[in-house]
Amino acid sequence: MSDANPTQKRCILITGCSSGIGLDAATTLRQRGWRVLATCRQADDCDWLANYGFESFQLDYTSPDSIQTAFETAKELSGGRIDALFNNGAYALPGAVEDIPREGLRQIFEANVFGYHELTNLVIPLMRRRGSGRIVNNSSILGFVSMPWRGAYNATKFALEGLSDTLRLELRGSNIHVCLLQPGPITTCIRENSRPHFEAWVDWEESVHVTRYRQNLIPHLYSEQPRPERFELPPAAVTKQLIRALESPFPRARYRVTTPTKMAAILKRILPTGMLDNMLARRM
Repeated sequence: MSDANPTQKRCILITGCSSGIGLDAATTLRQRGWRVLATCRQADDCDWLANYGFESFQLDYTSPDSIQTAFETAKELSGGRIDALFNNGAYALPGAVEDIPREGLRQIFEANVFGYHELTNLVIPLMRRRGSGRIVNNSSILGFVSMPWRGAYNATKFALEGLSDTLRLELRGSNIHVCLLQPGPITTCIRENSRPHFEAWVDWEESVHVTRYRQNLIPHLYSEQPRPERFELPPAAVTKQLIRALESPFPRARYRVTTPTKMAAILKRILPTGMLDNMLARRM
């Protein structure tokens, strides 16, 4: 990335830094010499990060006012220099597609897609003025293959992939690069964080799928000591690829994280849809 003032730290704005991938990214990048503006949805989490020396403030993707206020704060703190944006914060809404009401789907799109879009469009003019920038969007293996019981999350990540691909094409020649991270199973709090959304929107006891909910989804969702998924990796595995996306002179469009993601990309290319469906349908 170009840098008009080599003595000034490169600055990155990161969302969803309260735990998991965002926290690991913020911590590691600060250790690498980046200036990190670490945002969280909850004020208490921002206070906790501030106690550890982070520049932290609130950003709630579902609130346009929060996004605008956070952007203005980041702009003021950085003097208008935001070299990179890592759109990371998101949540899941588990449940069968036919059990998810319109408003539930609307709300997850507000957080996982529309918020990313709005924040990115605020940051791009700053990058254009500097003549460079990196936009990294945290997608998922579920951004290119669908799995049952994850329809709402699948849909948001598929949408994010489409927006990111289009933006990458439209920014060609601007020296602003758009990259996607595609993690598979990563050790995070996404399961626990999805429970309130499931409880708010899915009336599973009245669903035609009630038996499958009771036998499979409910034990998985509410287990206090869930078994790690096969090939599950820590958040540091995502940060490793984030660093490549940020610091490589020629970043790739996609960075796949975990063996399942890499295998799924191959299988999606070579298998007929029906055969791939048979494999994916066995997933809970």
